[in-house]
Amino acid sequence: MRILAFSDLHRDKEAARAVVDAAGQADVVVGAGDFATRGIGLGDTLDVLAAITAPMVLVAGNHEGLDEMRHACRDRPGVHVLHGEARIIQGMSFFGLGFEVPAAPDYPWRQGLEEAEAGRLLAACPPGAILVTHSPPFGVGDLQTTGAHVGSHAIREAVMARRPRLHLCGHIHNGWGTSGMIGQCPVHNLGPTVNWFSVD
Repeated sequence: MRILAFSDLHRDKEAARAVVDAAGQADVVVGAGDFATRGIGLGDTLDVLAAITAPMVLVAGNHEGLDEMRHACRDRPGVHVLHGEARIIQGMSFFGLGFEVPAAPDYPWRQGLEEAEAGRLLAACPPGAILVTHSPPFGVGDLQTTGAHVGSHAIREAVMARRPRLHLCGHIHNGWGTSGMIGQCPVHNLGPTVNWFSVD
């Protein structure tokens, strides 16, 4: 399976069009959250991505609401907005968890989960799935400009316990394009570019 993956478009139509242009070569397209910016522009970004005909797996970021995403994609049966749930696509299991973990200070537009709630939802991830989260796990792809690791302990623990074959995430802009391993699982903080992965 050939997977095209990205995160954090934040209303960047040029970056979204680059994803669309590449998507013809993909078996599955994964979007790891933050299509909008501060709650604005989700529809504009999803309208550009609507040209993609491959199956899509999307999770909400901290800049858009889950219900709004599901409503926007309601007439697209090939688009799967996942939050604490799995879908099998072409024989491969995908599990998604959106939002910012751990939740940061509250703003009206900001969507977050506390670690305990994230851990409860992640317990349903099938072993060996492709895990898609908006937030990175603690210690990989989560290094801020301050030098602090700000990723999720619950996500890291889920990767160790559920042993996904691949973990795709975003959220921490300073971590875009970085990767590492947790156990035998490759972890990638994607960013708003075209990223390719092959999974057997």
